[in-house]
Formats: sequence, structure tokens, C-alpha cells
Amino acid sequence: MTAINRIILKKCNIVGQIPQEIWQMSKLRVLDLSFNLLSGQLVKVTLPKDLKFLYLTGNNLSGNIPASILSTGLPVDLSYNNFTWPGPDQPACLRKLDNINLFRSSSTEYVKRGVIPCRSEFKCQKYWHSMYINCGGTNDVKMNGTMYVGDATSGLGGAATLFGNNDNWGFSSTGDFRDDNDELNAASRYLAQSTSMSNQLYATARLSPLSITYFRYCLENGTYSVRLHFAEIEIINSTRYGRLGRRIFNIYIQDQLVEENFNIEAEAGGILTPLTKHYNANVTNGELEIRFYWAGKGTQAIPSRGVHGPLISAISVDPNFKPQHKENKTKTVPIIIGVVGSFLVFLASGILIWIYYFKAKSHREQDLRGLDLQTVSFTLKQIKAATSNFDSGNKIGEGGFGPVYKGQLADGTIIAVKQLSSKSSQGNREFLNEMGMISCLQHPNLVKLYGCCIEGNQLLLVYEYLENNSLSRALFGPEYYRINLDWPTRQKICVGIAKGIAFLHEESRLKIVHRDIKGTNVLLDRDLNPKISDFGLAKLSDEDKTHISTRIAGTIGYIAPEYALWGYLTYKADVYSFGIVALELVSGKHNMNYGPVDEYTCLLDWACHLQQSGKLLGLVDDKLGSDYNKSEAERMIKVALLCTNASPSLRPTMSDVVGMLEGTITIPDVIPNASSYNEDLRFKAIRDHRSYMRSQGHTSTPAGSLFESSSTSARDINETNEESCIEV
Repeated sequence: MTAINRIILKKCNIVGQIPQEIWQMSKLRVLDLSFNLLSGQLVKVTLPKDLKFLYLTGNNLSGNIPASILSTGLPVDLSYNNFTWPGPDQPACLRKLDNINLFRSSSTEYVKRGVIPCRSEFKCQKYWHSMYINCGGTNDVKMNGTMYVGDATSGLGGAATLFGNNDNWGFSSTGDFRDDNDELNAASRYLAQSTSMSNQLYATARLSPLSITYFRYCLENGTYSVRLHFAEIEIINSTRYGRLGRRIFNIYIQDQLVEENFNIEAEAGGILTPLTKHYNANVTNGELEIRFYWAGKGTQAIPSRGVHGPLISAISVDPNFKPQHKENKTKTVPIIIGVVGSFLVFLASGILIWIYYFKAKSHREQDLRGLDLQTVSFTLKQIKAATSNFDSGNKIGEGGFGPVYKGQLADGTIIAVKQLSSKSSQGNREFLNEMGMISCLQHPNLVKLYGCCIEGNQLLLVYEYLENNSLSRALFGPEYYRINLDWPTRQKICVGIAKGIAFLHEESRLKIVHRDIKGTNVLLDRDLNPKISDFGLAKLSDEDKTHISTRIAGTIGYIAPEYALWGYLTYKADVYSFGIVALELVSGKHNMNYGPVDEYTCLLDWACHLQQSGKLLGLVDDKLGSDYNKSEAERMIKVALLCTNASPSLRPTMSDVVGMLEGTITIPDVIPNASSYNEDLRFKAIRDHRSYMRSQGHTSTPAGSLFESSSTSARDINETNEESCIEV
């Protein structure tokens, strides 16, 4: 096969050495053996005269880098290998090699040397704690007071590029758009521009046909918030044929896969639509790496040529801690005068602020003291701008914590802002409790906390915005808000909720009892994936205790009987609440508002009756008709009834619940009756609540309150039991 001109064997798990016969193929134009397991040294290498590209990135090649590879001027990528360290006197460092990528090409005990080859000694002159890059931009862009540096100002990049900035950041890029018939591979081919984007941060982007890595070294160690900004600005062909193109790639942060099969257009909901993804990254050796990798999925050739690799519009990195090292500033007389003048103004303002707000601020600082918050701090100005000064038109909910507003940050990120009401009974402690715990927890079925704002008399939490609001609104809201949930979606939601609670109980570093699992605290994203929210009522567990005695907090209809009556709190209280939510999900009925006849107190009461009569599927939502999986529906109902057993000891753990719902764990054929106390206690709180409502002149619970009220406390309508509870 000596006449072959392209050999492309990417990520094929090929082992051993590169055969010498490869270099003797005189017609060879492209050799791409990247991301394999090749080893050995490159000896007696003479490149074919027609060779245009050589990609050996992502292997275990060792020894010296042959001078024959370095002298051709061709794009050669040797990154991520095990070559001998190229010191200043090595051929790789004796000339300016714009097309040679040596990023992490060597094995060395000095990790930073692998990032910046050809240096004999390396020492961080100063430490950084942020990074803002306008990817693909030839100009710097200032957004919301932050300057994003254009990465195309000094080095455009190309088929094999290692670009390093004097501020200790850079990028490594590799790959050839083989379907564009451009063997010259102009550097501009690796940039994308759009005149349709008003936000300049998204008007340009850097793209790569295979892999691109942004890095920063000399970073102060700690946890950082990483924001990746995307907008599909290249697959915008107006013809129907051109729009069929699909860009799919993977994202790695610190070598950890954080997004698989990522599709910008699908996630953002269309082309030319800004999208921001948020992640946390832990820096332990002063370095941060963010890699975008095309894994061979999506469009590879037609209908849109040369768009198959990753694309990134901007990157921002901020510390989730108070930096210990200050970045160097130019010290001049004007700056000193300005600083002194500003200080005097600030001092005068501070005295006035101290007079009015010192007591509240002091109290808040006491609450904050000792709480290690791994979260971004927003300014009140940013939040007001995002929500149009908390405009009523942006209000999307109201809970016991306060109102919730939809907003948009300057970088295009859509957010949900929870504002502590001045009349809220929860206050600073619950606010800090929620902020502290959510910042430490990351799971696909838990809502993401972007940050917080503690300024003046404002306490605000900033969450990811979830397009489909809550499960309660989808099931029980006004007709125009309801969502037609088919059976596979209901099954997915139920399993997702169970996995989220199982993570809180058993898998997270902080073992948490949520205490208020219900439909309004289950939010739905664009694809109707469930995410559990509202940790303001959550309690940390104590592994040395079997339960916690506490004042009751939660929502009538979802509270476990042992907790509602005596304040006896264990993980099994959440299991009970989950069972109620599962019954609502399968039936499309609200637990508090449903009873086919007056003799049944609630949905759970009716479900128990159907169980005893052997007619469980009579509970399935009529709207589904016969279009549902009967075995899955029966399984979900049985699991729900097992979770709502009157005796906590007979309820399963949430990990077992996940297994039962997925069919990997057998469900007991008969759900035992409670032996310690009468099952009717499960309905006592509901009966008391209805008696209370009637005494206040209400004939029934208003439907709207079912999803607008966040946390009606059981103690408000059951005060006779308060004396047996101990607040912790």
C-alpha cells in the first residue's frame, strides 16, 4: 500500500512502536495516529516529501525528538507524550517553531516545565487567581467591569499550535479540518466570527478539528469557579441542508470529564444563542487545564464542512476563596494619590454606613464566621441589572424564603435569584445553611448554586435557571402552565428524584436530611430532568445519633407521621416524602386535594385502598390512557407505598429505592403493616390541617397555594405537639 496518502487512526488503542515502513510511504500526505498507546522512540525518521500534517499527540512516545521532524516547517503535534525534556540547547528549542506543538510532550518531575518547554529553570514570579479569555477574539472585550483578553492578538493558532502568554496562560490546539480541502490550513480557519451577535463576548470563537486545551499556571491553590461561554456561530447556513450539521464534543477540566457529547445548539436551544456552563475546579499544583475534545461524533463531513470539532467563545475563572497573593500593580504617584483620595471618601461613607447598618452587619458576620463558602459572590448592582431591579414581570415564584426572579447576567447566563423576604421566618441561619451546603454539593439531580449576594439588607442566592419550573406546576398548575408528561418522562423524573435524595443521604461528603421533599422543590430543566432544590430546611446528620429531635418544618401532606407528631427526624422522613411525590407523579393528582369520596383523607389513603383491593393500576393518571408501561407503573406505586409505610424502620433506603425503580432490586410482594402504632396516624396532620382551615373560614386548600407556598410548617397548625420537640 505504498501509494496510500492518508492514514488516520485516531483513538484506536493501537500499541507498540510506529513501523519504519510508515516513513517510507512516498505518497503519504497526512499521518494522524493521535490518542493511541504508541510507545518507543522515533529513530531514523525521514518524513515523506509530500507530507503536510503529522499528528502524534496523546501517546507514550519517548526519547529525543528527531531533528528531521523539526526542520521541515510542517505542522507537527507531539503534545501529551513522554519525550526527553527539550532543554534550551535541544534542536526543538534552537529555532522559532510556530508549527510544532510540544505542550506536555515530555516526562519531567517539574510539571510546569511540560507546559512551557525550552526553559532550564522555572519559578513563579507571582501567583494569579483568575483568568478571562475572549476566545478567538483579536480584541480585548470588557464585560460587566471585567476585561476578557483576546487570544488571537499574538498567535492565531493552526493545525499544531502551542501559544503561551506572558501572563502565564495559553492554549494548545491540534487537528486538521480534513473535509475542507485546505491543506495550507490558514490560521484564520481556526477562528469563527459572527456579525449577528450583539454581545461581543460571543461574536468570536476559537475552534479546533480535534482538541484544544486552555491552561494557566502559577495559580494560587484552591477551588475555582470555571465558566465556559458558548454560542453556535458557525453552523448557521440558512439552507435546510446546511442546518443539519451537528457539533458534538467532550469537555474535560483538570482531566476530569465534565460534559460528554456536548451539543451547543441543543443546550442553548438554537443557533446564535449564548450559553454559559458552570463548574468547580480544584487547583492543587498551581495549574488549571480546560480541554475540549472531538470524540468522532456528530457531523464529520457534509452537510457543513469543517465544523466537526469543539468551539468555545470565552472562558472566565474566578476563585471561590479569598486570595492570599495579590497580583502586582504598577506603583505610580497618580495611583497613590487616587488611592488616598478614594480611601478618604470611602472612610466618610463607611462611617455613615456603620451608623445605620453596623448591628445587622455584625450579626451577619457572626453567622458567616467559620463557614467555608465555595461560591461566587455577586454584587447587588449585578443582580439588579440582571433582574431589571427585581421587576415584577421577572418574578417566577414565591416561597417561604421569599420571591424568586428570573434574570440574565451580562455574559448572557440565565439565572434564578431567590431573595430573602424581610418578613421571612427563616432568616440568616437558613440562608447561610442553604448557601453553605449547596456550594459543597454537585450532582445531576441537584440544582446548581452559582453564587450569592450579601450586601446591605439583601440576602440573595443565585441559581441556574431551569426552564420548566417545578414538578408541581407541571402537574397541578394552571392549565396553560401544565406539561403533558408521558410515561417515560414520569419514570425518568421519579428515578432522578430518587437518585438525588440517595446522593444527599448516602453518597455526599455531607450527609443531609432535606426535610421538605415535595413537588415544588423538584425543578425541571429544558429536557425535563429533575433537580432537587431548597436546602434551607435541611439538617446535617450526626452519624453518632439514630435521629434528631427538632422543631417541625416541612409541608403538610408530605411530612412523615413520626416527624409531624413528635419531631422525630431521620433519613426515613425524606423517604416518606418521596413516596408521596411518586404517588402524585404516577397519578397526576395532588395528595392534599384528591380523594374520590369523602371517606378517603388524601391520595395516599386512596392508594392504600386500591392496594388492599388489588387494583393498583387504578391509580394511574387517566391522561395517559393505555399508553404507559404497566410493569413500571405497578413497580412505582408499590415502591411509593413501601416508602410511605407508617413505620420508619420498614421504609427502604433511597439507594434501594433507586434499585427497585430500575428493576435491579426485588420489591417485597406484601408491604407489612406498622406494628408500633396505628397507620391512621399518617393522616392525622392532614385532618388537623383541614380542621384548622375550616375554623379560619376556608372550605378547602386553595389550589394555587399548593405550588406557591414553599414551607407551611406543621407546628403552625399543630402547636400542641411543640412541647415535645427540642430545637437544635
